[in-house]
Amino acid sequence: MELGIGMFGDMSFDFQAKQYQKPSDRLKEIVEEVKLADELGIDLFAIGEHHREDYAVAAPEILLSALATVTKRIKLSSGVNVVSSADPVKLFQDFTMIDLLSGHRAEIMAGRGSFIESFPVFGFNLRDYNELFEEKLDLLLRLRENKPLNWRGKFRPAISDLTLYPRPEREIPISIAVGGTPESVRRAARLGLPIVFAIIGGNPVHFKPLIDYYKEEFEAYGHDVSKMKIGVHSHTFLADSKEEVLLDYFPRYAHSMNKIGRERGWGGVFTPESFKQGMGPNGALYMGNPDEVTEKLIRTLELFGIGQYIAHIDVGGPTHEQNMKTIELFGAKVLPAVKKHFGA
Repeated sequence: MELGIGMFGDMSFDFQAKQYQKPSDRLKEIVEEVKLADELGIDLFAIGEHHREDYAVAAPEILLSALATVTKRIKLSSGVNVVSSADPVKLFQDFTMIDLLSGHRAEIMAGRGSFIESFPVFGFNLRDYNELFEEKLDLLLRLRENKPLNWRGKFRPAISDLTLYPRPEREIPISIAVGGTPESVRRAARLGLPIVFAIIGGNPVHFKPLIDYYKEEFEAYGHDVSKMKIGVHSHTFLADSKEEVLLDYFPRYAHSMNKIGRERGWGGVFTPESFKQGMGPNGALYMGNPDEVTEKLIRTLELFGIGQYIAHIDVGGPTHEQNMKTIELFGAKVLPAVKKHFGA
């Protein structure tokens, strides 16, 4: 059983001044928040990559390297690195350094990117979206094999007899994050890689066929099922009551979701009613008081038959105080209750 927290580095929005907080302030807050998570025994921290005005973290590996020196036991993962627009050689070197600095706590969570702004930033064409991911993921996995590499692809120069230094002292874990397409699920199963499902809307039960499909394909490809690892990543926020969540947090959450919705042409507006529905038994929002979130989380883990949950806690830019409270309640109340339930 592994229970972690995740962030994108959302910056708080000042509704009166109509501007986001300074990135330097948000980065310092994240360091404090993860230090608290480490002290409370939370198992993992995952940080995403974005290149936008509303997020402070463009390079997860830089933040994780800073965290490596001020934490002791928490695992330090990207969540995700957009492998499609990254240089896998540089990415592997960066995470090797983080792993050595942290005492072997670094992990790479690879994704295609639900946000696409990294493609023009680094000079890639969205028409190559799938091919880029396939090729670069292959290179990243080949680099992890810890032997001189000879490799040829379409999107970067060929590699001849390459050995990277310094060498990692273990096999750095690499997982695949997916949004729910069968092709992505099958790819992760074929490669025998751990998988993390981003469930951020609708009824989580609708993901059960995909999770079962991953389990079936993982075994069908001949991988050791005892090493199979499946996780869920969902929006989470903790307070003393649902009423407090609605009053103090909903405006920030709605501001962020409506902004993204306008950009993507989803239509409609995120309302208090839809927010309440998401917090209900059949919704994908793990929000409320610790008892409510614990109960919902246990049901989800039992439904899917999985052992990992990553609570994405900073959607919409909660204040530093709100994030600290969520982490404290998650680490001190939800985590021990869930682990006790499963005998973990």
